[in-house]
Amino acid sequence: MRWCRSCVLPDTRPNLEIGDDGVCNACRAHASKRGIDWAARAEAFREVVARARRESTGYDCVIPVSGGKDSTWQVVTCLEAGLKPLAVTWKTPGRTAIGAANLANLVALGVDHIDYQVSPVTERRFMRAALARFGDPAIPMHMALFAIPLRIALRFRIPLVVWGENSAFEYGGTEEERRGFALDGAWLRKYGVTHGTSWRDWIGGALAERDLVAYALPAEAELAAAGTRAIFLGYYFPWDPKATLAVASAHGFRPRSEGPKTGYYDYADIDDDFISVHHWFKWYKFGFTRLFDNLSLEIRNDRMTRERAIDIIRERGEETPQADIAALCRFLDMPKDEFFALAERFRNPRIWERSGGRWIMPEFLIPDWDWR
Repeated sequence: MRWCRSCVLPDTRPNLEIGDDGVCNACRAHASKRGIDWAARAEAFREVVARARRESTGYDCVIPVSGGKDSTWQVVTCLEAGLKPLAVTWKTPGRTAIGAANLANLVALGVDHIDYQVSPVTERRFMRAALARFGDPAIPMHMALFAIPLRIALRFRIPLVVWGENSAFEYGGTEEERRGFALDGAWLRKYGVTHGTSWRDWIGGALAERDLVAYALPAEAELAAAGTRAIFLGYYFPWDPKATLAVASAHGFRPRSEGPKTGYYDYADIDDDFISVHHWFKWYKFGFTRLFDNLSLEIRNDRMTRERAIDIIRERGEETPQADIAALCRFLDMPKDEFFALAERFRNPRIWERSGGRWIMPEFLIPDWDWR
């Protein structure tokens, strides 16, 4: 493993590359933002808004929302730009109380809203299949998050879909990938956290083609014919979790009172009981956790030193989300012993090894880590 000398991420992270100077592409991409003409980007967004309003026959845009800080920021930004949005949510089977409250607050800002729930029978079967094949129960979530809003935009003839952060911007990507516009199957396979699969790759066994309609992207020809375009607000405005939090909080969003659910932030990943399990698998597969991601953002935004981030990681120690794993196992009707046995299949042998009866990472960021 190689670790970025600027942040605290390893080269095992998908889409992350460390250059000869020891700095990762995410840190380099962030530094490049200082040279962006954000006034020109804001003007480009106004042109996107004007086009959407000209082409609209009702709703100007679809905004995929969860109720979190970013989706609240998206809604506020679009409303302030004069757009008439339709907010669309894929309803997680693990929705939390704080997630429901923040979603209700978002809708109360003044948007029509669709809360789209997939059959829990289908969700359970798909999540179990994804967990067994790739050690990732969140593959169905990521497919639904992208497919459902695009399908609704197409059916309602809505010209624009507005997402928030774009991982292609944070971790490289072409200009087109960063901006959006033609958000197609190739983009989703590369950046959509679907392990390179599409919905058709999951047909078979307990999942029939008709069960997976909610996860199917519209045909690219259909989107092109309808003129439906997708953008990322993070291309047009500087994306920073603290900045979007400030806007969301000013409009009624509330963080989690008990502290972070996973990672460093008490205001992120709080609307879903199962998302922390998805993040936890990074520990087995890649040798880092959600905490490393969050702290790296703090370093890039000059709010924390790398030394302090390493101290926090050491202080927090190993963090297995036992309560959320138990909740997921109840939903999947899976014994916890079976879950952990399955998880072991995805422990990366290139970075982990057995020593003294324990699993350790010889090239871990913190040499004196407590391998319990």
